[in-house]
Amino acid sequence: PPARYWQEPQDRAIGGNKDGGRPEQQEKQRTHKAKKRKRDEQPRDGKKVISGKFDPFPGPAPVPKDKLQKFKRQDKIQKPRRQHYRLKDIITRSEEASEMAQKQAARFDLLLPEDAGFLEGDEDEDTCMISQEDIADAVDITSGAKYFNLKLSQFGPYRLDYSRTGRHLLLGGRRGHVACVDWQSKQLMCEINVMESINDVKWLHTEHMYAVAQKKWLYIYDSNGIELHCIRTFNDVLRMQFLPYHFLLATASATGFLQYLDVSVGKEVAAISTKTGRLDVMCQNPHNAVVHLGHPNGTVTLWSPNQKEALVKMLCHQGGVRSVAVDKTGTYMITSGMDKKMKVFDVRAFKPLRSYFLPAGASCLSLSQRGLLSAATGDIVQVYRDVWSTPVTKPYMAHRVRGLIWGLHFCPFEDVLGVGHGEGFTSMLVPGAGEPNFDGLDANPYRSAKQRQEWEVKALLEKIQPELITLDPTELAQVDRTTFEQRHRDRVEALGFDPLAKERFVPKFKKKGRSSAGGVERRKKQVAHEDQRVSSYFQGSRQRRPLR
Repeated sequence: PPARYWQEPQDRAIGGNKDGGRPEQQEKQRTHKAKKRKRDEQPRDGKKVISGKFDPFPGPAPVPKDKLQKFKRQDKIQKPRRQHYRLKDIITRSEEASEMAQKQAARFDLLLPEDAGFLEGDEDEDTCMISQEDIADAVDITSGAKYFNLKLSQFGPYRLDYSRTGRHLLLGGRRGHVACVDWQSKQLMCEINVMESINDVKWLHTEHMYAVAQKKWLYIYDSNGIELHCIRTFNDVLRMQFLPYHFLLATASATGFLQYLDVSVGKEVAAISTKTGRLDVMCQNPHNAVVHLGHPNGTVTLWSPNQKEALVKMLCHQGGVRSVAVDKTGTYMITSGMDKKMKVFDVRAFKPLRSYFLPAGASCLSLSQRGLLSAATGDIVQVYRDVWSTPVTKPYMAHRVRGLIWGLHFCPFEDVLGVGHGEGFTSMLVPGAGEPNFDGLDANPYRSAKQRQEWEVKALLEKIQPELITLDPTELAQVDRTTFEQRHRDRVEALGFDPLAKERFVPKFKKKGRSSAGGVERRKKQVAHEDQRVSSYFQGSRQRRPLR
């Protein structure tokens, strides 16, 4: 009968291992086959692959050199020649981290497919002759809705400011009207009347707080229109600028004072008397947080909260300065004056590059993220392209508004220019003005309330101190050898000997237990004390020497 599964076959029980031999030999054969299979699965370059196939492109994917050059931070630091092993190790690790960040940024740049827009006319058609209505009809519905007018003739003219994310708009009328609007969804956040004249309005670090420069003092409000603070030490404020990475609100007053307010702790950081009269022209350099002020005598001065005197004084116009603007790289500065000229300066060399004559002059200037320049002349807004690279003969775009223009501001990350005038507010479409790709960790237009809270906490932890505001931010990573040498000389004069001298006193080795560690240190201190006494004696005798 056939054998069942619980019954052992007779031949296996009697004869044992007929086909396979002993169990030790079978185990060796299995081990040999497993090693051979692992050896076959290994690729030629020695790296393990799960599928067992060879990698035709070993190593990381190459990065194009032009992409690496785009994100290059700075040149390599020269390592010290002497035996500073710890410093060499720190420099090496920082260079490796910088190179890794550079390669990652170059790789992630491929994930940013958005390109900047542009405006192109038909044959023999100037783009400045294309009206806003034609542009709004040609674009999609969402973009066309960004062109609109707000008729606010009762409390004008208006100053305006966009938040850093570009989502929220702040309007301040000369006759006391203040409004916060989510301008993309046309949702009104708050609307108040302060019953006092308003000189300027400015968003703070988030869209939940803003500052209003009223007739007498500076006020801070929240997004619901509730007054949070009245700062009476900041009086007669005319213009304001907010430094986002330093959490500083810079104000220019009618009395000639430039003041800095730290909004994170609510304290005044600096109050500088410029001694140049009324300050109603002001802008900031986004690259190094230096404040530029324009004066009635035609000069532009650069200021930092660390110094009571101006860092730089430039004579820009033969008449008074009407407006100043600086691009985001901190390379170029554009000014307009009473002499009806608009000039472009290279801030690195403090030299003029271009000069343009405008028949009526420009009262307001604003620069976009992509380098477009908007200039207001009466009730006409003109937009120019590449004003610093090539000579410009005609504007890129032009538009006429209903009243006299009082404020201009490009919206971040949008092809929109906000214009505040005597009859209200106008939102213009300017193709190619905004940066198409945004940094989600810095200014995210689509962030939620939770993301905004997390960003605010991290920004406060990473706040830059006002002492670090300088003309050249790259100097912060260098060693100030002049100051070090001066301190070293002062230290040598105070001690009477050079503690960093190469040839120091080396005690002689003595026998019979007289060269113990304590005895050697005692002899070193005694010699140093004698050198100090001798040097102080000669200094005193030099001072007491009678005059002949």
